[in-house]
Amino acid sequence: MEGLGQFPFLIAIFAIFFVFMILPQMRRQKAEKKFAAELKKGDKVMMKSGLHGKISELNDKDNTCVIETMAGRLKFDRSAISMEMSKKLNPVPAKK
Repeated sequence: MEGLGQFPFLIAIFAIFFVFMILPQMRRQKAEKKFAAELKKGDKVMMKSGLHGKISELNDKDNTCVIETMAGRLKFDRSAISMEMSKKLNPVPAKK
C-alpha cells in the first residue's frame, strides 16, 4: 500500500512535463509546417544560416525552393528557411 501514495505524484509530474515540454514543442512544429506551406514566390526570406534572399521557385514534389541571392540562385530545403522578411521590411501601415 505504500506505493499507492506515490502514484498521484507521478501522474502530476507527467502532466507538468507534458504541459511545459511536449505541448509547446507540438505547437512549434505545427507553426513551422504552416509557415513552410504558406511560402510563395517573391517572398523575401532569411535562412537558418543567416543567408538572406528572395524565393524564385517552389517545388512541392521534393519540398525545396530556389532562393535568389546577390551571389546567385541556390536550392534549399524549405525547412532551412527561418523567417519571412517581406512583412518586416514592408510593414502594413496601421489604420487610423
